[in-house]
Amino acid sequence: MPKNYFRKSFILVISLVLIFFCFSQAEDRKALTFEDFIKIKRVTGSRLSPDGKQLAMVITVLDLETNRGNSDIYLLPARGGQPIPFVFSPAADFFPRWSPDSQKLAFISTRSGSPQVWVIPVSGGESVKLTDFPGGVGSFSWSSRGDFLLVTSSVFPECPNLEANRKKFTDQEKSRVRARIYDHLLFRHWNSWFDGTRSHLFLFPLNGREPVDLTPGDFDTPPISLGGGLDFDFSPDESEIAFVRNIDPELKLGLGTNNDVFLTDLQGKAIEKLTTSRANDIDPQYSPNGKYLAYRAMARPGFEADQLDLILYDRQKKSFSNLTEKFDFSLSEFIFSPDSQAIYFLCEDKARTTLFKLTIATGKIDQLLDGHYLTNLQISPDGKILYALKQSINCPNEVYSLDLKTRKLKQLTAVNSELLATLKMNPAEDFWFESQGDRVHGLLLKPPFFDSNKKYPLLMMIHGGPQSAWEDGFHYRWNAQMFAAPGYVVAMVNFHGSTGYGQAFTDSISGDWGGKPYHDIINSINYLHNNYEFIDKEKLGAAGASYGGYMIDWIAGQTDIFDCLISHSGVFDLRSEYGATEELWFPEWEFRGTPWTNPEMYQKFSPSYYVQNFKTPTLVIHSANDFRVPLEQGLQFFTSLQRMNVPSRLLYFPDEDHFIQKPLNAELWWKTILDWLATYLKK
Repeated sequence: MPKNYFRKSFILVISLVLIFFCFSQAEDRKALTFEDFIKIKRVTGSRLSPDGKQLAMVITVLDLETNRGNSDIYLLPARGGQPIPFVFSPAADFFPRWSPDSQKLAFISTRSGSPQVWVIPVSGGESVKLTDFPGGVGSFSWSSRGDFLLVTSSVFPECPNLEANRKKFTDQEKSRVRARIYDHLLFRHWNSWFDGTRSHLFLFPLNGREPVDLTPGDFDTPPISLGGGLDFDFSPDESEIAFVRNIDPELKLGLGTNNDVFLTDLQGKAIEKLTTSRANDIDPQYSPNGKYLAYRAMARPGFEADQLDLILYDRQKKSFSNLTEKFDFSLSEFIFSPDSQAIYFLCEDKARTTLFKLTIATGKIDQLLDGHYLTNLQISPDGKILYALKQSINCPNEVYSLDLKTRKLKQLTAVNSELLATLKMNPAEDFWFESQGDRVHGLLLKPPFFDSNKKYPLLMMIHGGPQSAWEDGFHYRWNAQMFAAPGYVVAMVNFHGSTGYGQAFTDSISGDWGGKPYHDIINSINYLHNNYEFIDKEKLGAAGASYGGYMIDWIAGQTDIFDCLISHSGVFDLRSEYGATEELWFPEWEFRGTPWTNPEMYQKFSPSYYVQNFKTPTLVIHSANDFRVPLEQGLQFFTSLQRMNVPSRLLYFPDEDHFIQKPLNAELWWKTILDWLATYLKK
């Protein structure tokens, strides 16, 4: 026999063993269940130390037994590895921020009852409480020399000092009368009623001196709506502070998108309004050399989904430059290079994000990376490496680094690797189709253990916003893998009005809520049925929330091609929605006026006018503390379905808002939804 015979035989045997091992490992995987889903650790808030040696990251774990989540802070070497628990307690520990010398880590914790700033030496030791604001702490940052913090806290604007605030908070808590009197709009927002407090920005000296209220008055910093990442910043020389607030009188009419950037000194005595546009200006950031102040800005007042451009203010010349004026992308976040010569920024781009570099001297914009979904940009002190969180539809957030020279991404963490190794989750696939004169994009997700020879029901997921988009991300509320796991093909269409496809495409939904988007969804179904043989044409469902819930309500009155529908927090009657929601600039822009100045449009696109057509079995979900789309919208829809004798069910949460936050409620939410789908798509 040839000498290499035994060697070849040995290699063949080893190869077969490896193939069998891999196959058996794959067979050991299972479809995602809620029991698995709730165990996924949620990575957020990664922050690079100023010396570039390590990152602080927040990991949140949800627990069914306690019916809550718990956030702790971990440290990670900048080169990657296993995150090490550093700040942990039964309370929430989050929002880590490094001292300028990288020797201390400050963070927000609720361990003393209310959220306050605490600090711990990186070398080890006990955490020390720094602040004791009666209204708690919302956010904070260090000054460049480490002598001060900027801290946001809720205060009663009429109170002269923090002690007077403390007394008023105590008196309010002790009062047996819970009634309130309002004489202006925006008296409630998202999930809370206006309680008379405003968020103010304080200068907090670390030498023990009294905090200074830098933003007195009946205004919020950060602004109550449409704000940026932090919305305040120290100049590098600590002589100036930039912050955002809205002082437009229209805000008290629920109409103001006019956030502006302001400047002040460390005493808060000289406040200067820097921006003059009546549209949204947010997210001020000083360049490391102090020469520039950059911020993001919209152009059209009253429109919350306008393109966000990058504006550069030269502090010496007192001049403004729109650096992305001819750029058909909206900036989601940006960061200066350490040498202040460039700005790196992310833009939403066709269900993912694209990373760009802008050279300030020339205005040249270079595309560095696309095809990924990145957030939370950080940069190394030498300007050579970017850090970000990266996720996809089949993988939750992990920390990555990007070598700016080679443009290679490197995964630094694998927080959920053990759990994910036991699960079978497919990646998203892109598809495009023609609709309303445009190419429209969608994501398709196949169920686990997909077999192309089988037929699968199609579930259409409809996103909210409506100026939003389905992204190749691991969504913790409307998780596509959870919908696909029982054996459904899931389609997510970024219909007209979606973001990431140019501003004209985003604009196209305003004044046309039930028009182009509805036809895009119907056209996508026809496309999918005609091009994917594994989709069962006889089994079709749809689910959506917020605007997606509106579209479900709208579909119910327009077609009976669906076997079942699921509407979460959906708008049913546009006229009554106008009178009960909070941010009135939104309906007045979308429907070209008020119900009394443009009643035709409020009627034309209101599902409540098509009740006589309702036939499709529908699950309605709504919560008591949803002030964006108030509970009455879901009740009206359910009542109408019942009166039309349509098979329908109402899932009501008395302790939730626009979103489902509590783990046990989420468990019931998923069970109810999946049972409903199985009833009509699995028979």
